[in-house]
Amino acid sequence: MIEVLVVDDQDLVRAGFVALLRAAPGITVVGEAADGQEAVDLAARLRPDVVLMDIRMPGTNGVVATERILAAERDRPTRVLVLTTFDLDEYVYAALRAGASGFLFKDVRAERLVAAIHTIAAGEQLFAPSVMRRLIEAYANRPGGPTGAPGPELDCLTARETEVLRLVGKGMTNGGIAGELVVSESTVKTHVNRAMTKLGLSSRAQIVALAYESGLVTPGA
Repeated sequence: MIEVLVVDDQDLVRAGFVALLRAAPGITVVGEAADGQEAVDLAARLRPDVVLMDIRMPGTNGVVATERILAAERDRPTRVLVLTTFDLDEYVYAALRAGASGFLFKDVRAERLVAAIHTIAAGEQLFAPSVMRRLIEAYANRPGGPTGAPGPELDCLTARETEVLRLVGKGMTNGGIAGELVVSESTVKTHVNRAMTKLGLSSRAQIVALAYESGLVTPGA
C-alpha cells in the first residue's frame, strides 16, 4: 500500500484529492497539510511514500517544503509529486532542482494522477510533457544557459558514469539506458548511484537539472 500525504492550501481542492485517492486501489492517504511547514512536520512524523505537493502556498511554499522533506534522513525515501496550475510557473524548475520526482497539472485526470503516484512510488520520475518541454526551453533561453560542453563539476565522474548521466538527463529509464549501452540494468543502477553519491544528488530529477545546467545535455540535441 502506497502511503500519501496531500498538501494544498485550498480546502476544497485538498479534499477533492483526498477523496479521489482514498477510492483508488493500492493507495492510502495518511495525512493532509494546508501549508508547506505543516507538510514538513507531518512528513517527518508520518514518513509517507509520496507527498502530493501544491507548489504555490502562502508562507512556506512547495519548493522550500520539498527541499526540507527530501533533506531529512529516512530509512525509506519520500518522493514528491508537484501539482501546479501554471505550465510556466517560475517555481517549477526550482522544485526540479530541489529533487521533486515529478510534475503534473491540477486538472490532471483521476486515472492519470493515480498512475503517476504509483510511478513515483516505484522510484521513477514523471513529468507532464508540456512542463518538461517548457522548462527546457526556458532554461535554454535564459542568460548563462547551457554551453553545449560538460562543465568541470562532472570531472569527478568516470566516462561511463558521465554517459549514463547524459542518458538519464535525456529522460531515459534504466532499462532504456541498458539497451542503449548494451549492459545490464543492474550495472546502470550502479553507475547512477555512484554518480549521484559523487555529485551529492538525491534524485533522478536532480540529475536532469544538472545535466542541463552543466551542458551535458542541450535542448534539441
